[in-house]
Amino acid sequence: MSAMEGLGVFCMAVVGLQLARFIHRFFNLALSPKLGLGSVKLNSMGKWAVVTGATDGLGKAYAEALAKKGMAVVLISRTQEKLDKVAKDISDKYNVETKTIAVDFTRGQEIYHVIEKQLQGLEIGVLINNVGMSYPNPEYFLTPADATLYADIISCNIHSVINMCKLVMPDMAERKKGVVINVSSLSAQIPSPLLTIYGASKAFVDKFSIDLGAEYAEHGIIVQSILPGYVASKMSKIRKSSWMAPSPTTYVNEALKTVGVQDRTNGYLMHTVLLSVVQSFDYISPSISKWIVMRVMGKIRRRALKRQHEK
Repeated sequence: MSAMEGLGVFCMAVVGLQLARFIHRFFNLALSPKLGLGSVKLNSMGKWAVVTGATDGLGKAYAEALAKKGMAVVLISRTQEKLDKVAKDISDKYNVETKTIAVDFTRGQEIYHVIEKQLQGLEIGVLINNVGMSYPNPEYFLTPADATLYADIISCNIHSVINMCKLVMPDMAERKKGVVINVSSLSAQIPSPLLTIYGASKAFVDKFSIDLGAEYAEHGIIVQSILPGYVASKMSKIRKSSWMAPSPTTYVNEALKTVGVQDRTNGYLMHTVLLSVVQSFDYISPSISKWIVMRVMGKIRRRALKRQHEK
């Protein structure tokens, strides 16, 4: 076999492997939930669901979806006024109990004493660790616009997940049932230059979730890592939904079908397709995917800087 023939066989093998992985993901994501394979009845886990970052985007969509299933909802976020509005809307629309807790997850350990006190005595069946923050705009690691940005991202994206699990999971373990959904990001799976701390924090959430799920499966607790791509939300700054950037409601409705089916998922078919494409480039040459993402993020950064200059 010549060198060129060998290269051709190698390329075909890589494509075949990626195709097999995609088919497996497609079956798990698109077919298994529709067939009811491994699906979980969330409202059987307990009376209450707890959702962090509950006033916007995915958090609000998760709160509404769980309320629609008949679960009472604890909404946790930073602004009391927003919490009150979302709580009233959910209560009026779905006729369920709601409770609000206003805390800033970039603050220290003391906020968890407040949360613990407010959650005391509640039968919590579902925990959605959604609260998170990213960069205002893509930026090089050595030139953050805000001196506290990195510390805030770590507190909000990492410490919140650890501490909320520590607060809620003991009762789940005692009752031998519960669901914990930790919102990571596609950034944890693909190159994330100019968002280095954000991507790394979401990689932590993903790894933490996988290992935590393995530890507590025998206690009846399902721990799922959700790794969404772009969703039309305040955080992504995408105002209009599309087939690649769905609305939060569309995304959550699809993602919830995977609970009990996949312990680690992108939650939305087109985000799985995007991941497969990027990983295909990695098989050919890891530098290609890094170069592509760097070009895209660089353009976003330049546009942001131009807008700031014009202001």
